[in-house]
Amino acid sequence: MARIAIGGWQHETNTFATIKADYAAFELANEWPPLARGDAMLDAVQGVHLPINGAADHLNQFNHKLVPLLWCSASPSSYVTEDAFERIMAMLLEEIQSALPLDGIYLDLHGAMVCEHLQDGEGEILQRIRTLIGDTIPIAVSLDLHANVTQKMVNHASVIDIFRTYPHIDMGETGARTAGHLLDLIKRGKPYYKAFRQTDFLIPLNWGCTVIEPGQSLYAHLPTLIKPQVTALSFACGFHLSDIHDVGPSMVAYGTDQAQVDEAADTMLAAIQAREADFSGKIWPTEQGVKEALRLLKLTNDKGQGPVILADTQDNPGGGGPGDTTGLLKTMLELEVQNAVLGIISDPIAAKAAHKVGIGGVLTAQLGERAGLAGHRPLAIEAKVLNLSDGRFTATGPMYHGARVEIGPCALLQINGVQVVVSSRAVQVADQQMFKHIGVDPSEKAIVALKSSVHFRNDFSDMAHTILVVAAPGPVYADPEALDFKHIRPGVRRSPHKA
Repeated sequence: MARIAIGGWQHETNTFATIKADYAAFELANEWPPLARGDAMLDAVQGVHLPINGAADHLNQFNHKLVPLLWCSASPSSYVTEDAFERIMAMLLEEIQSALPLDGIYLDLHGAMVCEHLQDGEGEILQRIRTLIGDTIPIAVSLDLHANVTQKMVNHASVIDIFRTYPHIDMGETGARTAGHLLDLIKRGKPYYKAFRQTDFLIPLNWGCTVIEPGQSLYAHLPTLIKPQVTALSFACGFHLSDIHDVGPSMVAYGTDQAQVDEAADTMLAAIQAREADFSGKIWPTEQGVKEALRLLKLTNDKGQGPVILADTQDNPGGGGPGDTTGLLKTMLELEVQNAVLGIISDPIAAKAAHKVGIGGVLTAQLGERAGLAGHRPLAIEAKVLNLSDGRFTATGPMYHGARVEIGPCALLQINGVQVVVSSRAVQVADQQMFKHIGVDPSEKAIVALKSSVHFRNDFSDMAHTILVVAAPGPVYADPEALDFKHIRPGVRRSPHKA
């Protein structure tokens, strides 16, 4: 029986956003559990669709002794503060020191953490752990598909495995797969050979989706390259909103034969490079997108073919957006859209005011735009309060399944023909319960506008007549060409369509 420490620490950093992740952000429960240490960690993550649970379930099958370290996450945002990083890092090292001796360590990381004082958060985490435990104890790491993998991560991790789906519906599966590699390394008693490759172009956030091309075909091809001598092979699409040297897609491969490991990584790299121009698609300007939705609805004559979904991609809290911009809502009101719902706008002040007014009351307020984005102003509204909630519910969709969501006091407002869900904390709308918990069935609406880039597809696609990605103003820039990179390595192309 092996003695294995397990833990996790997640943050996806949009360096072009405005709100930083301080220590309090990691203590806060949202769609994921708050920071927890030791035995409390296992209780906090229990039943939630996370990689760490997939890993724990796999390891428990073989009756290994699991030693919980800590697990935490903060909503995607701008830089992790130096204070937050150093405080949590000290906790993690303290837990590992107390857990020694160990046969192995499993870590549930993201791969795109950038801090005020360093570019490569995960690389630094792994390096400091290595300094503490030495080179002989294997460290297995699972990463998000949007990881910006670095050579430093590869150097200090014994094996890295990465999600293969976006929306991320294989988190538990990836954790289990990574735990399997760890057990193999413990049994072997010697390290794998490694290969690390990076592309010379960026993949925009919207077009790394694995339920559309080219991601669908590329991720289907990836497992065919795994064989007895190639134990693990992964492809990360990268996170183009992190201005760091190593931003962008990458491959990592591991196995027992260096030549075959290199060949697998090179073959996957070539397949991805060949599809560069396909990583693009239509992004609708806001007014054009809403007008197109109305045109499509007129063509179908409201025959129950499902709602048109408008994805407000540039204010996606899952990509570092504040979740409080009102550009899309303003356009929908100006075009007199009817039978629509928009969510979720994060505005604790408006939510509190709605609770004070009460159900059935009329709320006059300034809505949204609390994050201080340049040129943004709150939207003056007069709305009827249709419903209220405490913002606590359990997610049921494939990605967030089992998550005990806490987004603070919420309100459902009626503004002319549009219902608006307002929360006290920002959250990406990737689960129908985010509407249903407050009395809205999105399938019954003509138009559903939601703040998400891709993850909504896991729980909304089946109901949708059409999906239109719209680019209302916000910091989750859909086109990397619009970004002023300072640290990106030379020679990396920013937009596939401009290859």
